[in-house]
Amino acid sequence: MEPPVADLRSVPGGQQGSDELSALDLTCVVEIPKGSRNKYEYDPLLGGIKLDRFISASVVYPTDYGYVPGTLAPDGDPLDALVCVSEPTFPGCIVPAKVVGLFKMADENGDDDHVLCVPRSDPGWNVFEDVDDLPTQLRAEITHFFTVYKDLDHDRHSEVKGWAGRDAAIETIEQARQRFLDATGVASA
Repeated sequence: MEPPVADLRSVPGGQQGSDELSALDLTCVVEIPKGSRNKYEYDPLLGGIKLDRFISASVVYPTDYGYVPGTLAPDGDPLDALVCVSEPTFPGCIVPAKVVGLFKMADENGDDDHVLCVPRSDPGWNVFEDVDDLPTQLRAEITHFFTVYKDLDHDRHSEVKGWAGRDAAIETIEQARQRFLDATGVASA
């Protein structure tokens, strides 16, 4: 008999052991480490993360990239998360994080906003409170990456729509949690 496979979409939405969560607290599941050209995605049928494709443009992910469990974005996937890290983590890593902003974009499937977070346990990042606090260079790298990363793919495209602050990110998360509840009947933390 094979051991059970953990369903990463069921990871609690807040920090373990917290009796009362702030609207700023999230648990993010990393799919793609910072610096990678591999596009990994969670596969619910496999119960794990698989290689989806190689980014054909000569660029790398500027942050860790993943999703917020217990959410549903308009494209039918969990809400995307960008986690600013000092060192890349690994696919499947669970990161307690703080929301700092929203990266607004669209792709071939429509609006595809990404919540921007910082790890709670990284003193180099956890001092940031809002997207405007982050280094200008990092925001420029994120914008550039998502502007060009699909340029060499014939059937894919992306459109950057800009940045929004922490309040817009929190509203997006609340909407995605409600969408998840409406679709599954299960409330997320």
